[in-house]
Formats: sequence, C-alpha cells, structure tokens
Amino acid sequence: MQVATILKTKGRAVVTARPEALISDVAVKLAAKRIGAVVIVGEAGKVVGIFSERDLVRLIADKGSAALQSPVSEAMTRDIVTCDEDATVDEMMGLMTAGHFRHLPVISGGALVGLISIGDVVKYHLADMALEVTAMKNYLATG
Repeated sequence: MQVATILKTKGRAVVTARPEALISDVAVKLAAKRIGAVVIVGEAGKVVGIFSERDLVRLIADKGSAALQSPVSEAMTRDIVTCDEDATVDEMMGLMTAGHFRHLPVISGGALVGLISIGDVVKYHLADMALEVTAMKNYLATG
C-alpha cells in the first residue's frame, strides 16, 4: 500500500504553524486538535520543520516553562525526513523506525500534501495483514 492510498482515506489536511508562532500557541494547537505534531511552514508554504509533543517535553525539561514564550523556530526539529505519495507502508515504517520519529510529512511537487503518523501506518499495515489472512483462509477453504 502506498502513501497516496492512505491519504485518500485519511484526508490531506495538515495542521501547520509559522516559525514565529509562540511555542505556547503551538502547544494549544496540539492539545485542541488532539494531535502529536504540527508541521512548521515558512515562506510560500515550504516545510521548514516539525514540532512534536516530544519536542515540547524536551524543551520544558531543559529550559522550564518560560521557554513557552519563545518562537517555535527555536525548538522545532529542523532536519525532518519527508516522503512522497509513491512511498510504501514498508518504506515509511523503515524510515520511522530508523529515525525514531512518529510523523512523516508528505511532499509532492515541493508542496506539503499530507502528514502520515505511525498510527496511520500501523492501522493500514494491520488492514493489509487482515486482507491477506482472509485471502489465505478462503484459499485453504476452497483449495
């Protein structure tokens, strides 16, 4: 299964913030939307970073709550890994496992077109496995 298939079902909406947004405002977005990450976009919608719950926890542990009044650009992850719509579930699982991250922005033609989380990957991987099990059961029952 490919990213495009997941996005077709899940949708392409991505919660974003600008680099100058206050960390406290981005944290409110995370909580309000019940999500784990916000993609940070700069000029012309170019992805410049990602800010996750993990980034927030590390920031508060290192600098205390006063850091919440800093711009998100000071705490976001800058070296982000992205994928395109042709990537497979197995490729995404490999990237996420190797990089120890849970969110993967999807880029097409230089533009942000979606966000895949580890939860999305697991959901669709399990659905794929269930289809295979059903097919094998049907094959054995009629074989």
